[in-house]
Amino acid sequence: MAPSTNSPESSDNQSERDRRQRARLARTPSERAIVFTLALTGLTAAVMQTLVTPITPELPTLLGTSSSNATWVLTATLLAAAITTPISGRLGDMFGKRRITLLLLAITIVGSVVCALAQDVTVLIAGRALQGVGLGVIALGISILRDVLHPKRLGAAVALVSSTLGIGGALGLPVAAFVADTFDWHVLFWMATALSALAFVLVLWIIPVSTLRTGGSFDFIGAIGFGIGLVAILLAVSKGNEWGWATPGTIGLFVGGAAVLVVWGVYELRASNPLIDLRVAARRPVLLTNLASITVGFAYFASVAVLPQLLEAPTDTGVGLGQTLFIASLCLMPSGIVMFFLSPIAARLSASRGPRTSLVLGSSIIAVGYVVAVGLMTEVWHAVLVATAVGFGVGFAYAAMPTLIMHAVPASETAAANGFNSVMRTLGSTIAAAVIGVILSSHVDIVGERAIPTAAAFQWSFGLAAAVALVGAVLALFLPRRETVYQTASIPVVSPGKA
Repeated sequence: MAPSTNSPESSDNQSERDRRQRARLARTPSERAIVFTLALTGLTAAVMQTLVTPITPELPTLLGTSSSNATWVLTATLLAAAITTPISGRLGDMFGKRRITLLLLAITIVGSVVCALAQDVTVLIAGRALQGVGLGVIALGISILRDVLHPKRLGAAVALVSSTLGIGGALGLPVAAFVADTFDWHVLFWMATALSALAFVLVLWIIPVSTLRTGGSFDFIGAIGFGIGLVAILLAVSKGNEWGWATPGTIGLFVGGAAVLVVWGVYELRASNPLIDLRVAARRPVLLTNLASITVGFAYFASVAVLPQLLEAPTDTGVGLGQTLFIASLCLMPSGIVMFFLSPIAARLSASRGPRTSLVLGSSIIAVGYVVAVGLMTEVWHAVLVATAVGFGVGFAYAAMPTLIMHAVPASETAAANGFNSVMRTLGSTIAAAVIGVILSSHVDIVGERAIPTAAAFQWSFGLAAAVALVGAVLALFLPRRETVYQTASIPVVSPGKA
């Protein structure tokens, strides 16, 4: 006969299960585990940017398509990230940052699987767009840190997670190059699937749920208007070289996108629950930080765009260094390594002297590095030196920008504000890709059937990057030395089990 469900033995077992359940729910993840998880999540998203770089020249042959169609494999990721990052930030503020982070990682997993199974360019572009959505996890991760960490540990953690955008790009490129050279190109995306799945599991298991939420409803009209205007401008900037800057299509996108954003801005100022609070964005610290972010994004991407071409160009021109893609990728690795180890130092500098100092110092180091590059570009170690100098500068700048934003906005708007700041970095990188592309394609020597940039093209590119970085340093100087700091103390959290 089965024992009675009301027996003392059954009651004891139930009590023991309840005790274990309460103990599990009361578990508080360590702060180190939280920082590690969010840093890994940021690295995962950043790797998606450079994942297809090694196979980009072969995509027309691999997929049986034109070169112009193949470039959309990169453009789709950029556009998707730019549109969805501030939207996901606003959703995180409203419905929970951990929840939206998990949603973005799930979309990234789906996109990676779609790419891994792709046999034509249309499917691959769709998958890459889904992968681009995941880039919003970096801004959300920074906002989660503000919610759950003690203020004394917040600076170093924010610096590390913010720098993952650069670290992931620098470290992921040689790994992607090795995998592409050794295995079938689809393996790249199976690797991305596994990495995204690992990040999803760790976030689900470790990251606690913040009780901080904003009220109101989601601004669908604002999201649609922002997306249309931003896509139009970014598309014109990224495709201007290919389509022609004076063509009706390019001009129409610029003018139309600007007009949409003006109307969108008027609507946002009148909306009760705007997607982006433009009054907050217009505050001097936020505005100047976002403008400086454009310059840092430009300067960082200049190294990613120029140095590999310099390293891989044939030596026949007297300028190129004749290295393979894999070796060129390894030469850029010190940039990411420097960002990783510099993050706690940059955080201590921001804590002692203010994030304004870190941003000025970082932009200045980048400018000096590019000035040196104008005269030092004839040896492989010269390229490594420049990449390392840019890594130093970007490490300081990336550590400072989220802190400046968080000091200038209330905690309830952190994710949306950081998301918009990420868009400014993306805008800077997009402008850099277009402008540097024009410079490198306008000054070339013909070697066989290849057009190789001349020494003047590389020098103009380095000089322009130095000037843009210097503008960023000047903008940072106009930031207030002492700004109103919103409360960043840890907010009560609920363990994942209670969620």
